[in-house]
Amino acid sequence: VLLEPMVSLIAAASLSAPADYPFTEMLAISPVGEGGRSVTHTDAIEKMIVAGTFVAPKAGETVTLADGKAQTWKSARANAEGWFEGEEFSGGYAFASYDSPEPRVMLLEAAGHSMAYVNGAPRAGDVYGYGYLRLPVLISKGTNTLLFATGRGRMRAKLVAPKSAVALDLGDPTLPDFVAGERSPVYAAVVITNATESEARGLVLEARCGGDLRVSYLPTIAPLTVRKVGFLIPSPGATNTDSEDVRLTLKAHETAIDTATLKLRVRTPEQSHRRTFVSAIDGSVQYYAVQPAQRSQTTSARPGLVLSVHGASVEAQGQADAYGPKTWTHIVAPTNRRPYGFDWEDWGRLDALEVLADAERRYNTDPSKTYLTGHSMGGHGTWQLGVHFPDKFAGIAPSAGWISFWSYVGRGAPLYPNPSPVEEVIKRAVSPGDTLNLAENLRNQAIYILHGDVDDNVPISESNLMAKRLDDLEIDYTFFVKKGEGHWWDDSEEPGSSCVDWPQMFDMFANRRLANNEEIRRVRFLTVNPANSSTCHWATIESQEKMMAPSRIDLTFDPLMRRFHGITENVSRLSIDVAHLSDDKPISIELDGQKLGEVKYPAEKRFYFAHVDGRWSEGDPFSPDLKGPHRYGPFKHAFNRKMVLVYGTKGRLEENAWAFYKARFDAETFYYRGNGSVDLIRDVDFGPTVGKDRSVILYGNADTNSAWKSLLGDSPLTVGRARLYLQDPTTPGKGPSLNTSMVDRAVLFLRPRPGSDTALVGAVSGTGVVGMRLTDRLPYFMAGVQYPDVIVIGPEMLDKGTAGIDGAGFFGPDWTVKSGDFAFPQP
Repeated sequence: VLLEPMVSLIAAASLSAPADYPFTEMLAISPVGEGGRSVTHTDAIEKMIVAGTFVAPKAGETVTLADGKAQTWKSARANAEGWFEGEEFSGGYAFASYDSPEPRVMLLEAAGHSMAYVNGAPRAGDVYGYGYLRLPVLISKGTNTLLFATGRGRMRAKLVAPKSAVALDLGDPTLPDFVAGERSPVYAAVVITNATESEARGLVLEARCGGDLRVSYLPTIAPLTVRKVGFLIPSPGATNTDSEDVRLTLKAHETAIDTATLKLRVRTPEQSHRRTFVSAIDGSVQYYAVQPAQRSQTTSARPGLVLSVHGASVEAQGQADAYGPKTWTHIVAPTNRRPYGFDWEDWGRLDALEVLADAERRYNTDPSKTYLTGHSMGGHGTWQLGVHFPDKFAGIAPSAGWISFWSYVGRGAPLYPNPSPVEEVIKRAVSPGDTLNLAENLRNQAIYILHGDVDDNVPISESNLMAKRLDDLEIDYTFFVKKGEGHWWDDSEEPGSSCVDWPQMFDMFANRRLANNEEIRRVRFLTVNPANSSTCHWATIESQEKMMAPSRIDLTFDPLMRRFHGITENVSRLSIDVAHLSDDKPISIELDGQKLGEVKYPAEKRFYFAHVDGRWSEGDPFSPDLKGPHRYGPFKHAFNRKMVLVYGTKGRLEENAWAFYKARFDAETFYYRGNGSVDLIRDVDFGPTVGKDRSVILYGNADTNSAWKSLLGDSPLTVGRARLYLQDPTTPGKGPSLNTSMVDRAVLFLRPRPGSDTALVGAVSGTGVVGMRLTDRLPYFMAGVQYPDVIVIGPEMLDKGTAGIDGAGFFGPDWTVKSGDFAFPQP
C-alpha cells in the first residue's frame, strides 16, 4: 500500500537493473459484461475486484456472467512482434504475473488496453495503441499480478527498467514550430517520469536554443507516475535553417539529473505551422495548426478564419495540410486535445473555443468572416459546434459527418426508450450530445453538407438524417452527394484534398458574413445547458427552471419602437445586451405576453430578468452564487478551471490507498485522453496556496479527507464511511432524501466552491471501500457519457446496469435540494 516511501531513492538506485521483460504468454478471457458509452456497465470480473474477492485465474476456469452464461480463461501467446490478438483482446481481460527476486520500480509499457490493475492498483490504459504510455509501477518481491482490461482487438505489454529515478520522456511531446522572424518565446511540453515513491518537488527545466536560455519551474510530480509539463523555449528569430535544436536540462535542487534534445521545425510565415498556448482548462500546453492565408500586398481587408476540426486518429497538423492555401482566409485546425480526444464534445468543444479565441487574436481576423468545417468525427464536431454556437460562425460545412453517438454508434437506437425516473435524469445529463434536438439553432447559418454516396465508414444515412431534420425545420442548406466516392477522396490536381477542400464549399464561405448585434432583429435560440451554450447575439439564457431540459427563446427587437418582445420556455433568468443601441433612451419590454412597460436604459448596458412564480421582473445583475453560464454543472464540469485533485489521507490504510490510486488514475487518464496536466496533492497539503478560483476534486469522504469540511461542510449531500444522506437544511424531514443505511455505494456529486464565484468542487466518493472501488472505472472522461449533479450507484450496477443506480438528480438554480430535481427513493 503506497502511503509512505517503502524503498528510498538511494536504495532503488542501488538495485541491480532488471532486464526488459516482455510478456509473451498470458491468460485471456472474452468479454464478461457490456459497456460502451454509458454511465453504467456490467462486468463479472470487476464485480469481484470491487468486492475484494478476485484471485489469480487459471487456464480452464470459468466466470459466470449476470445472464447465467459463462466465459473461460484461455492461454494466449504473443506473435513474433509481441502482440496478443483475438476476441479476448476486444473488451475482455488478460492476466499475467511477474516474479521478482527483490522490490523495485519498473516501467509498464503496454498498448491496446483500456486500463490495468498492477498488484490491484488501477493504472491508465493505452486503448488506441499510441505506444507512448510508460508508467512507473512498484514491483514487490515475489509474485506480482497484472490484469489488463483489453480494448480494440490486440495488445502487448512489457516491463522495462527506468533510466533514472526522475527522467525526461520525449515520446509524447507537444511542440510548436519556430516561425522565422518571430522572437517571442514559445510554449512546449514533455513528459516527466517519477519512478520513486516520493513526490518529485523543486524541479527546474532549462531550455536552450542558440545562445538564449529559458528557465521554467515545474509543478510537483506525484509518486510513481508521469506528468506532462509545460515550459518556455526561446525563439531563434531570424534563421536560414529548416530546424533548430533545443537542449533541455532537467534539474533538481540545482543538480542536473537528465538531459535531452528536441528538434523544432522552422517555418516561414507563409508555410503551414504549429502554434501552442496554455489552456485555461488545466494549465496544460496545447497546440493547433494553421494554413496561413496567402495575402496580396495590396489587400487591406482583415482576413477570414475557417476553423477546421479533424477526424478520428488525425492530427491537427495533418488536418491543416489537407487544405491548399487561400488568399482571403486562414485555416485553423485545433487538436480536440488528442487524435481521438473527446469527439469534439466536452473538453474537445472547449479546446475548439480556446483555439478560435487565440487564433482570432493572433491573426487579427474579421469576426464576421468566421466559418466552421470538419471531416468524419470532425463532421460531427462541425454539427456540434454549429448548434451550440450559432452566433460564432457565418457558415458551417460538415463533410462525411456523423450526427450523434446514438445515430452513428447505436445506429439510431434511442437512449433508454422507456426510461425510469433515474434514466430520465441521465438522458437530460447527456442531452448536449443530441445534435438533432439542437438543430433548430442552425436557422441563420449557411450550411453546406458534403458526403460520398459509398462511404463505408460514416454512411450517407447520417447526412440524410440531418437533411430531413433541416427540412422539417424549414432551414435552407446545400447538400452535395459525391457519386462513387467513399470516406476520403481527392478528385482534383489542385492543392488540398477535395473531400475537405471542396471549392463550392469555400465559395459559399466567401459569400457569407456573420451579422453583428445591431443587424439582428430576431433571436431564436435553444440550449439544454447554459454552461455549454447560453448566448446567441444579444440574448443570454442565464438559467433554467428545469435543469438540462430544453430551454428556448424567441425574441424580437423593433429598433424604431425600441421594444424587445417574445416568448420563452423553461427559462428562469434571462439577460439582454443593449450595448449595440445608438442611445440610452428607455426601452419597452414584453415577455411571454407580460408587459413590463418602459424600463430605464441600464448602466451596465445589459438588462436582467428573473421569472418567479410565473411572473417576469427586471432587476440587478444576478448573484454569482446562483447557477449560471459561469458555473452550472453537471458533474464533468468540475474538471474545468485548472482543477486540482486532492486525495484523502485521514482514513484507514485501505481507504487512503484507494484515494491515492484513484486520484493518480484520473490524472493519468486525463493526460492520456486529453493531453492534460493535473495537480495531484494530499488533503493535508490543501490550503490557501491553491487558488480560490480553481476547481477541486476530492477523493474520499467526510471521514477520510481532511479537506472535505472546508469545501463541502455545508453541502446538503453528506457522505461518510457508513452514512449517506441528502437533505435540504431549510426543510428538515421534507424533500428528497437517501436511506442512511446505504453502505458500499459509489457517489459522484458537485457543489460550488466556497469563496469563489466560478469554481466547483467535485466529489469522487463512496461509503466503504467497496463503494470507493466502484468509482474506479466510471467513465466520466469518455465522450458521450455524462453524469448529473448527483449520482449514487450500488455494486448491483455491475449485474443490472441502470437498475443498480440508487438515485440521481440536479440541484436547482440556487444550488438547493428544494428547487432541484431528484430521482431518489424515499426512506
